Amino acid sequence: MVIKDGAKMSKSRGNVVDPDELIATYGADTARLFSLFAAPPEKDLDWNDRGVEGAFRFLNRVWRFVLGHLEELRAAPRRPEGGLSEEGRRFRRTIHETIQRVTDDIEDRFHFNTAISATMELVNALHAFETESLDRVGQGERRALLREAVEAVILLLGPFAPHITEELWSRLGNAGSIFRCPWPKADPEAMTRGELLIVVQVDGRVRSRLTVEAGISEEALKAQALADQRVQSWLRARAIERVVVVPGRLVNIVTRGQG
Repeated sequence: MVIKDGAKMSKSRGNVVDPDELIATYGADTARLFSLFAAPPEKDLDWNDRGVEGAFRFLNRVWRFVLGHLEELRAAPRRPEGGLSEEGRRFRRTIHETIQRVTDDIEDRFHFNTAISATMELVNALHAFETESLDRVGQGERRALLREAVEAVILLLGPFAPHITEELWSRLGNAGSIFRCPWPKADPEAMTRGELLIVVQVDGRVRSRLTVEAGISEEALKAQALADQRVQSWLRARAIERVVVVPGRLVNIVTRGQG
């Protein structure tokens, strides 16, 4: 059901949106993207004109980025060759984690709204990397990652915005329709996290941070947290009641005063 102005959309209420007018103003891709983004299929869609404009701005943002970098994207390899910088590894991990999220949302949950949201987040990350990597990442690596990210964005948006993605795919120099291309696959190696940043709390307050290897055992993580010098200073004259570990995120040391 589509809701507008607090009521079910209907001709008798005079709150119907003319699809022809909407398409003439914003294009079919915007109408389609907003409709799928506004709500999951099992919930009512609350029509919002500002949301339509937001979908239009997002698609234009993607369009402007691709056309603004068209020459370097066309000349770049599809994926980086050789080793990556730390910043490059983080960005490539974001690309492939997004591919995995969107794939799961579409195939397993049919939640198109969260799939679109994840793609929007990737576009934000793309813009941030494009700006921040200028002086930190080699030109070859940077261009390859930009192309890999842009092609991922276009492929992931394809089911939701078929017209703009088909055009951008062609302008990048790809032969044939985007809809004859295989769906992108997340690279497990790219998603591997070599190190984790663990927050260490004492009685719920952050007292230190540890950089540890991914896959570290819970006991080893506890031992490192308890041995940390910054943590030790907060444990003097206090007895440890328990140590709570949230895997991959934090260690909380719960104490009590010694009598």
